[in-house]
Amino acid sequence: MGRGFRGTVTDYPDFDANGDAEALYNAMKGFGSDKEAILDLITSRSNAQRQEIRGAYKSLYGKDLIDDLKYELTGKFERLIIALMRLPAYHDAKEMKDAVKGAGTDEKCLIEIMASRTNEQTHALREAYSDAYGMDLEEAVVGDTSGHFKKMLVVLLQGTREEDDVVSEDLVEQDAQDLYAAGEEKWGTDEATFIMLLGNRSVTHLRLVFDEYQKIAEKSIEDSIKSELSGDFERLMLAVVQCIRSVPMFFAKRLYKSMKGLGTADNTLIRIMVSRAEIDMLDIRECFRLRYEKSLYSMIQDDTSGEYKRTLLKLCGGDDDVAGEFFPEAAQIAYKMWEISAMTRITPRGTVFPAADFDPASDAQALRKAMKGFGTDEDAIINIVAQRSNEQRQEIRQAFKSLLGRDLMADLKSELSKNLCRLIMGLMMTPAEFDARMMKKAMEGAGTDEHALIEILVTRSNEEIHAMSAAYEEAYKKSLEDAITSDTSGHFCRILVSLVQGAREDGPVEMDRVQEDAQTLADACNDESSEMEVKFMSILCTRSFRHLRRVFQEFVLCTNKDIEQIIKKEMSGDVKQAFYAIVRSVKNQPSYFADRLYKAMKGLGTDDRALIRIMVSRCGVDLFNIRKEFKETHDASLHEFIQVEAFVGDTSGDYRKTLLMLCGGED
Repeated sequence: MGRGFRGTVTDYPDFDANGDAEALYNAMKGFGSDKEAILDLITSRSNAQRQEIRGAYKSLYGKDLIDDLKYELTGKFERLIIALMRLPAYHDAKEMKDAVKGAGTDEKCLIEIMASRTNEQTHALREAYSDAYGMDLEEAVVGDTSGHFKKMLVVLLQGTREEDDVVSEDLVEQDAQDLYAAGEEKWGTDEATFIMLLGNRSVTHLRLVFDEYQKIAEKSIEDSIKSELSGDFERLMLAVVQCIRSVPMFFAKRLYKSMKGLGTADNTLIRIMVSRAEIDMLDIRECFRLRYEKSLYSMIQDDTSGEYKRTLLKLCGGDDDVAGEFFPEAAQIAYKMWEISAMTRITPRGTVFPAADFDPASDAQALRKAMKGFGTDEDAIINIVAQRSNEQRQEIRQAFKSLLGRDLMADLKSELSKNLCRLIMGLMMTPAEFDARMMKKAMEGAGTDEHALIEILVTRSNEEIHAMSAAYEEAYKKSLEDAITSDTSGHFCRILVSLVQGAREDGPVEMDRVQEDAQTLADACNDESSEMEVKFMSILCTRSFRHLRRVFQEFVLCTNKDIEQIIKKEMSGDVKQAFYAIVRSVKNQPSYFADRLYKAMKGLGTDDRALIRIMVSRCGVDLFNIRKEFKETHDASLHEFIQVEAFVGDTSGDYRKTLLMLCGGED
């Protein structure tokens, strides 16, 4: 952003093309090849210098360097080195060709390249494609795509976006209003308006339009696109918006998705590392650490191996976790993120709704029938319990006792087992009973589940905390505060006790007080650790979420740092986890829960208690929003994850079936 060169690969000083060509020839002659010498040389030369080396190699040895490298190297390492040897436009052309050839189309590759390239890069790409493959790139794209997705790609292929210094101030409000009228304000969507504006207006202009849109719609342009558009067209438009906001953050997200989970999307990883090494890799690294709590360098280190890994690490250029710095680019993005968070109004949407034509007596009889006699009809139980709202389930409990003189909870507990039993029982409790039960479970036995305590107390409203505390005392004859005090200690205990009061403020945001709180937090960063934690607690545990969003935004102005980075760097243990959970919930609570669900299911084994706790407590509140955030962050649907993860150790599959019903659908 106007800070000069932000790449990690630069021109090599005292460059000698002939000397380098000879060194590469020697590294490849004879039996085997010196891969270390090859990667060291190629990653320490700029692309322009590599082209000179390629010319010198042909002049000296009468052979094509790329052909020799292909012969000597193999696998992912070969693909990476060859990609580095191509001109950027020809590398993009090769990626586009691979994306549209054959039976299937790699839409993600098309989206990434077309959403992120400048006018100049797009023109060079089209020329390179025509030169390399003897056909027009637009014709290839048109022949392989369809609908609004095709139309937007064609617009982007023209490379005619207004330049960044073009801002039509009189059009900013009009464009925002036109986008609103084309989507949120009407039945159906006028896709042509989205295509025309997002495909042609300058980056600077569109950033102002997005800010104005947020004021009009009380939601971000991204949220509107998610609700109004679908499929590849939706994904392309979201990518365009992300690149308008921050190209480095767009690529940071793409890199993370390429490496997380089982397996690595090596084509994506190679394409981005090669294409951005001489443009904005330093900014991408900053954004990566800001968003994912770890450096790009460390993730590459953990996810790849051999010469392939060493080459990627050289392109990455350094480990930001070791450096421990917070860069200006990251501060700018953090400020904008908090501004968007403060302006966005999330409408909670669950996945379980009241059943139509509800008859509690009929449901009670059906449940009794499902549990009577030899064997249990789990399907009948699941179909009733998972498709009624919590209020309706409470009516069923009462009807069961009134009609049959039996305790439904006791009957279910005796008939079901393992995770299915825990899940169904959780659904049949009131939200307050369930939260109280989860708090009890988190504190009983030898160890304490601090993550569960934090999750529940951070995300519940004052009213929900009061109801949970009353339910806890009624069920366990002890106050919840006393239980927390006896099971935790130190500042972590004090944070939980503060939260369990259910006394978070809920008034209008006053900017004078916002600035005062932001300055208090900024000053606390210079205090001793203990004093800092006390000051953070006095604000983070008591102020309203609306107020805190503005405080955290102002904090960036006061310190040029993000509150999340400060917490991660300056604090430790359970205190750090508690404050971090508060900040994540303040910024975007559905995203916080999506992350908790991902952590519950990833890796070896599933944290079923966490999975059940979140699915039960959120299905009637905001599980639909959580699903959307899960898909956005992890590039896989919650439905997919549950299908793969939630049946381990459960031979019947009824547990998984119930979770999928609560999930409410595939995204």
